[in-house]
Amino acid sequence: MRYPFRCRRAGRGDTDHVVTRKLDPFRIEAVRGEDPNPFIRHRELLHSWHLARRRGLTDDAYVDLVRRLDAAVGVVDGRGFRITPFGRNEGLSVRLGFDATGGLWVKDETGNVAGSHKARHLMGVLLYLNVVERREQPPLAIASCGNAAVAAAVLARAVERPLRVFVPTDAEPAVLERLHALGASIATCPRTPEVAGDPCVHGFHDALKDGALAFCCQGNENGLTIEGGELLGHEIIGQLGGGVLDHVVIQVGGGALASAVIQAFRFAHRAGLTSQLPRFHAVQTRGAWPLKRAWDVVQERLRTEGEIDVIERATKHRSEFMWPWEETPHSVASGILDDETYDWLAVVKGLLASRGSALVVDEASLREANALACETTGIPVSHTGSAGLAGLMQLRRDGVVKPGERVAVIFSGVQR
Repeated sequence: MRYPFRCRRAGRGDTDHVVTRKLDPFRIEAVRGEDPNPFIRHRELLHSWHLARRRGLTDDAYVDLVRRLDAAVGVVDGRGFRITPFGRNEGLSVRLGFDATGGLWVKDETGNVAGSHKARHLMGVLLYLNVVERREQPPLAIASCGNAAVAAAVLARAVERPLRVFVPTDAEPAVLERLHALGASIATCPRTPEVAGDPCVHGFHDALKDGALAFCCQGNENGLTIEGGELLGHEIIGQLGGGVLDHVVIQVGGGALASAVIQAFRFAHRAGLTSQLPRFHAVQTRGAWPLKRAWDVVQERLRTEGEIDVIERATKHRSEFMWPWEETPHSVASGILDDETYDWLAVVKGLLASRGSALVVDEASLREANALACETTGIPVSHTGSAGLAGLMQLRRDGVVKPGERVAVIFSGVQR
């Protein structure tokens, strides 16, 4: 199977058939050297590296492949992939009432390729394609309202490959302008009352039926997209220098970011690379909160059923837990307004394993958090990118996060 992006049984029945990568944490080197490019430093965590080695490619040749692709990305976007900044922010720590033993650590992805973490997901897929493909190169497709679309267009342009982007009618003009400049083919998808779910995703599925490849940030559509995102989590673990976090608060739309970071930490914990698994908290907006709704269903069932039984039920009866948002979603944090949390089950499992939570924040909180983030740190993060901070502020008010605890948030999505 050249493109093992989805299970062959996906779409049949009410079960989530998700392709996941399996690695033995004791048979690989999670970190190789000190290269500033995460796709080189953490290359043994990538399926493309293992496949390339099985096909006879040397490690040096694989590294050369990464460097060539990274250089091409740099020509298009003005920057390639590098370890992004992460550290304790004194200003935010003080403003949120943390004491000297605790504090807030910020992972800044706004300076990453295309201005967010999304290109990480897609670079993992692009590396795989460059290992397996020779002459035949099908077109690429993605459904997105912003950051993921721009990231996909940057990478597709870097390898001169056609990309079709399915966007909503209210996509930001700056995003559309960037997509046009990068040569992407744009399809605008209006909502219709008689069709449930995101019309962009429906258009995307039609493109896949016509032969396009899923070049997207949704793990249920392309399982390989998660592993590129996991490198963000492994960066954080390495940048902690042996330290630990008590909480990680993550904004959630489609769920790939949370899924990737949670799975990176769980892998690292099993491998002994970190001594403690933080509590994960997933943040959504009042505009649409399908993950929180699913989480509430899980919590209700846990009152009378065991966790294993509930997870098995959720896996085989998806529609009882996750279904499309019934109303047209609106929020200043437009990047997390997915009708469904597509990677929901991996996130729910991570929240359960870490004793975490799912929460919803209102528009006022999103605006307050963004103003605080930009004013205090000087990072030009969007409302979507600072939504995790809004969740943390609520967790502090509710007493869930204590003054002496260490917490991380991810600023991802530059203001456009």
